[in-house]
Amino acid sequence: MGAIGNGGKVYSMHSGNNIDTAISDGQNQVESVSMTSARHGDKMSYDRLFLESAHCTDSHIFPLEKFDQWFKEAIQRHRFRIDQISFSELIKWSFTAAGSLSHDSGRFFSIQGISVNTSYGSVPHWSQPIINQPEVGFLGFIVKRIRGIPHFLMQAKMEPGNINMIQLAPTLQATRSNYMRVHEGRSPTFLDYFRDPSRRRRVLVDVLQSEQGGRFLRKRNRNMVVEISSEDLLEVPQDYIWLSLGQIQRLLRRDNTINMDARTVLGCISFHRFGFDAGDHLNESASNIAHPLHTMDEILTWFTERKCQYDLEVQPISLDQVAEWQRDDHRIYHPSGDFFEVIAMRVEADNREVTAWTQPIIKPCKHGIIAMVAREFNGVLHFLVQAKVEAGNFDVVEMAPTVQCMTGDYRRHRDNWPPFLDYVLNAPTDSIYLDTLQSEEGGRFYREENRNMIVWADDSFSMDIPDNYKWISYTQLKNLIRFNNIVNIQARCLLCCIPPGLDGTGRLQKV
Repeated sequence: MGAIGNGGKVYSMHSGNNIDTAISDGQNQVESVSMTSARHGDKMSYDRLFLESAHCTDSHIFPLEKFDQWFKEAIQRHRFRIDQISFSELIKWSFTAAGSLSHDSGRFFSIQGISVNTSYGSVPHWSQPIINQPEVGFLGFIVKRIRGIPHFLMQAKMEPGNINMIQLAPTLQATRSNYMRVHEGRSPTFLDYFRDPSRRRRVLVDVLQSEQGGRFLRKRNRNMVVEISSEDLLEVPQDYIWLSLGQIQRLLRRDNTINMDARTVLGCISFHRFGFDAGDHLNESASNIAHPLHTMDEILTWFTERKCQYDLEVQPISLDQVAEWQRDDHRIYHPSGDFFEVIAMRVEADNREVTAWTQPIIKPCKHGIIAMVAREFNGVLHFLVQAKVEAGNFDVVEMAPTVQCMTGDYRRHRDNWPPFLDYVLNAPTDSIYLDTLQSEEGGRFYREENRNMIVWADDSFSMDIPDNYKWISYTQLKNLIRFNNIVNIQARCLLCCIPPGLDGTGRLQKV
């Protein structure tokens, strides 16, 4: 499968024969597959639809050779301005008597303090600022068949914290305050396709998923994919573009191109019929070889035990009571230089629902690293995941990547490195299957990017792992993502970078 790299190595991830038919032989072969799949309305065709789109790695509708020029023009045709300001210059935002930084409407989000006590990890108590945004927003893709191939509608979306100012976002990306028009601006484009059940559509993905547990307090968004008729939306605004899933996965090999809100929804897509163990795949040949290391019952028992093992007590406190953190008129910060800062921004953007506003935003102090270690067992792709406690988790623990270092300077604290970080950082070049810089959500985080990696474990990798780690197959993780509060956003965003093989399961294979 072809891929686009932006510095570093480029690999293909698939199983079986070469499936890059969309480039080498045109779209005829891929389109012929779509003709044999179940038609609109057949609930068992979800996996086929996504597979067809993923195997179309380029499209006559919008060839990727045109992407860079289109992206450049999307930036140039709009006016953007971002300025850091003091807290006192914020409009309709203030520090409240309760000690939080909040909007006068009581909506949008607030920055508040929390006090944390836990039995997890080496630090049993701390306090910190955190984003409290109890609203459930929409993150959604519209999909439709164009010339027989399912295409996803993406938008070039400006966010104040975006690296490159604009990144590719899902069709709809809207908080409840935004789509309820608390800002008194325009309603988000295409909102009705996700809110209005009377519209002709087929819901392919619909699940509440968590946001970053270290930065958000129990935040969740509704992740959706809806299919519409091929006769609908014959024209879209110029900042929107139809791409196949295969094209999107090629763009995921680039740094800071597909935003986090798109990646989390893409991570919810499954390429196989929903099942929990061997035997429930697209074909018999796949079921005959798919024997994961652990059954789903064993995995759920392990996960439940971790929830019961670890205590997590989170209490709201005033920002003034957050220990060690300091505040002046320009930032809230930790004097060590670790973690993050809270700053204030003035934003102007002529293509947003409101063209000017001010807001607080989180500014990271250091780049982080997010990595999955992968290995095959019984011919089946597995990932080493951890049951990780974070202060903002909805239900104590979630399944996280093998390595997730986002809040502190891991380079400076080598004596306290988490398990497997040393292995990932020192992995041989030929064992690194993904190595990109990806941004966090630009509406709440200012130019935050983290190194995203998938590393292949060789035979020297020890099977002696800590109790809060587990080898889980690609298929099992994809099935677990059907449910909320299990697989965290960092893991979902890594999994979305793995194209499926012909049988809908994943397998890492170098080009």
